[in-house]
Amino acid sequence: MRLQPPQIDRLVHNVIDRLKEKQLITFKVAEKDVFARAVELVTKDFKKEDDLTQEVYRMMDDLEKQNPGGFERHKMFPLLKQRLAKQKGIVL
Repeated sequence: MRLQPPQIDRLVHNVIDRLKEKQLITFKVAEKDVFARAVELVTKDFKKEDDLTQEVYRMMDDLEKQNPGGFERHKMFPLLKQRLAKQKGIVL
């Protein structure tokens, strides 16, 4: 999933606002610092998924070279991505 920085900012802002409305969080540091750290973590998590996707594409390219003809990328992609994510401990 590819989100642009403004979308990530909006997502984090909405989550923090909802948690504050329900009085589920209190801040020990400035709210802007919490917001910045949350944006950093969400961005980092999306980057992990993007890196995983690129790795799966490279794997599929290698598999396609080894097994020309009859290789169905659209079927292999989700299978490889889920397996690799599980091996690396990445939650999709």
